[in-house]
This record gives sequence, C-alpha cells and structure tokens, in this order.
Amino acid sequence: MKGVAAGIGVLCLSPLLLTGAALMAASAGEAAQEGGQFTGCADTIDTGKITELLDGANSDTVQIPGLDLPAEQVPNAQKIVATGIGLKVPKHGQIVALATAIQESRLRNLASGDRDSLGLFQQRPSKGWGTAQQIRDPVHASEKFYQRLLKVKGWEQLTVTQAAQAVQQSGHPDAYAQWEDLATALQKAIADTFPNTDKNGTGETDVSRCEPGEDGSGYGRIPEGSVPKGYTIPRDARAEAREAIRWAMGRLGTLYQWGGTCTYAHGPDPMGRCDCSSLMQQAYKHAGVTLTRTTYTQVNEGKAVPAKALEPGDLIFSRGTASRPEHVGLYMGEGLVIEAPRTGKPVRITPLKNWTILAVRRVL
Repeated sequence: MKGVAAGIGVLCLSPLLLTGAALMAASAGEAAQEGGQFTGCADTIDTGKITELLDGANSDTVQIPGLDLPAEQVPNAQKIVATGIGLKVPKHGQIVALATAIQESRLRNLASGDRDSLGLFQQRPSKGWGTAQQIRDPVHASEKFYQRLLKVKGWEQLTVTQAAQAVQQSGHPDAYAQWEDLATALQKAIADTFPNTDKNGTGETDVSRCEPGEDGSGYGRIPEGSVPKGYTIPRDARAEAREAIRWAMGRLGTLYQWGGTCTYAHGPDPMGRCDCSSLMQQAYKHAGVTLTRTTYTQVNEGKAVPAKALEPGDLIFSRGTASRPEHVGLYMGEGLVIEAPRTGKPVRITPLKNWTILAVRRVL
C-alpha cells in the first residue's frame, strides 16, 4: 500500500477489509429532512418586483446552447426566475424550478398534457394548483411551484432532481437531473439581465439560526448522514464556499468508497461514490473552483491559515502529518465539518471538536 500511495498519492484513508455487508445509510433526501429548513421566504409574491425585473430585462441577450425554441423558452424562463426573486427564493431553488419546467414542458406554456396537466410545470387543476387559466399564467404557476418547494424540509440540501421530485411526484423521478447544467446556465444568464438585483440572483433572506459553540458542540449528537437541526449555510460566506457546502450536503448519507470519483454518489456504481478528497474536489468543481485529486496535493492548494481563523469553505486536514495528511473535510461554519470518513461509513457532518487539525487551507 505504501508503494502505491507513493506513486499516486493518498486519495483518502485506505479501505479496510470488510467481513460483512457495509453499513447502510439514509439517502440524502431522507437525511436532509432532519433539519436545515429554509424559513425566510416571503409568504406572498412581490408583484411590483417581478414587473420591475421583467420590464428592464432583454431576452435577446440570453443565448444558451440547448434551447431549441429560445424566442418562446427564454421569456418563460425569465418569468420563473423573476418570480423566484420576487419570493426571495435562493438561486438553488430557481435552478430547481427551471430544471423542472424544462423536463415537464421544455419551457413551453402548454395548453394540454397528461390528463388535465397544463402549463410550464404541467400542473393539474384537479390537484389544487389553481384553475386552468391560472396555471397557464407563468407567474402564477411559478409561484405555486416555489410555495410547495419551500414547504419541503431541508430542500436547500437536496439535489436538483430530489427537490424537483419532492414537489412534482413524477413517475420518472430521476429525469430532472439531466437538465441541471442547462438550468444553472440559464438562471445565471437571466439574472444578469435583470436591473437592480445582485448578479447571482440569489434572492437570499435572513434565516434565524441557533448559536452553537464554536466547536459545534452545541448541536449535540448528529445522526450520521443528517443535517443538524438549526444549521443553515452562513450567509456571509463567499458564494463559492456556499455552493461547495451545498453540493457536498447533497451527498449526505452516501457510502464512502476509497478511490471513488464522487461524480455519481447516489448511483449504482460504487466507484461513483465519494472518498474524502474526491468529495472536496467535486464540491468545489460545482462551485467553479478547480482542486487537485488527493489529500497529498490538496494540502498544498490555496494558502495556509491558522485553525483559529477558520472560515466556511476552508479545507481541514487530519490523520498522518501536516505535510502528508490522510484525511480532509470541508468546514461548514458554526463549528461543523462535512466529510467522507472511511469505508463502511456515509458522508456525514461532524463537530469540529472531533477533529485533530493538522493543517487548514483556504482555496478561495
């Protein structure tokens, strides 16, 4: 093993030989139900804000590959994003809504569908989404989608397809995943066209938060694969750190796999699951930041910072030595770390007090 490690670097803690079946863990969707609920959304929509955004936008500047009817699709997508901002829904929620509409209608305001399904999201009057006329109004349809999304506990920690399915209850629950990249690009392009709003189009609002100890001890015991009740991603963290944390939390409950790529942690192939360093690499990749693959190399990324100056998004290293650590986790703020710990264990959140910190690297 040492010879191999010298050649390729430590991916994470080497696997142990298992004599029985691996510990089964809760799915990320189930884990996210434990906490982290978004509670800062407005109950009613700010129609004035939507009108202001749409009146000042220019759909001609939104040119995203993958749209086959952009003259029809872009204006509908603008209404979805503007409604999200009017309701103060974070960017992740707007992406969920766009991916859902792409799957259900290809962003076309359809006059028919399966049974009595209508509109962008193929909502049904018989299921309480509104009258047929209301559902054909993209702003109304978007508002109803967001309202149901925000009632899903822990939706911010769910993947796009998990969050969409929680609202839609589709017979094809995995279909939304294929549109995440397109929806992400579309949200950003549209938000950039809106006047008097932040360029990320996050629409984030204040969320009440508990004040645990700096070492995470205030949360008490945290069930493996779950989000501790009361935790929310810190608003003052850098945008890239917030996105990396959010993405990593979407892998909660998936079993560790030494050497796994972390590219399909919820899939059937074990090698698509995460080890500690691939979880860091992929989380930051989805935030637009490139990291190397192993703990041996990640410990040289960015700049060194003292443990007493931790910020959300920092990489924390332990086990082994400071120059050649064998484990890495992502600091989430509020004294919590997300990690892929070892064989037989799921991706989980642990308190900082459980860590013996050898090094900290700030990669932003």
